[in-house]
Amino acid sequence: MTKTIDYFFGIGSPWAFIGLEPFVALASQHGVSIRPYVIPLIEDNGAIYSRNRPEARRAYWMKDLKRWAALRGKTLNFENRAALSDPTPAGFMVIAAIDTGQDWLGLTKGLQEAFWARGEDIGKVEIRQAIADRAGLDGAALEQSAQAENVQSIWKLNIETAKAAGVFGLPTFRYEDELYWGQDSLPFLDRHLNGNKLVA
Repeated sequence: MTKTIDYFFGIGSPWAFIGLEPFVALASQHGVSIRPYVIPLIEDNGAIYSRNRPEARRAYWMKDLKRWAALRGKTLNFENRAALSDPTPAGFMVIAAIDTGQDWLGLTKGLQEAFWARGEDIGKVEIRQAIADRAGLDGAALEQSAQAENVQSIWKLNIETAKAAGVFGLPTFRYEDELYWGQDSLPFLDRHLNGNKLVA
């Protein structure tokens, strides 16, 4: 029986961006499948958006993010963040790809690279469609699917699933009902997959 990791993530999360490739590599190494859940931060469970944190914590968050990005070989572009649209519609496009059995991982990587490394406005329909096309998908058809009612239903169900699981931040990995929050928790997930679950 194939092992499965529940993957809670968002396109607008820089931590999900820098942790995506090592997570996919880890899943591949262990031969486990990934069950994706596109979600926002779950404030009801205690998540706090960076913009709502005290300045000292925001400053540290930025330094830590840059350290991890460098460690992961990623470049982050913060120059025009305030001018960019809400990336949530890009998440709906990823949900549509998941729902229709298309390459959601390739699409996710393309959208996150555009948003976080190049500062592209993936909230704009023409930009995310072009990214989907470059990922080998039909961007226009996928965008149409993303507008469908069932995608909104999946989005809402994903949020409820995350709430019930105790998820708050992004990304979060769930394996055998154990949560691992943050891409920096991948070593603990690796140990669990090797049969060495750590219990505090």
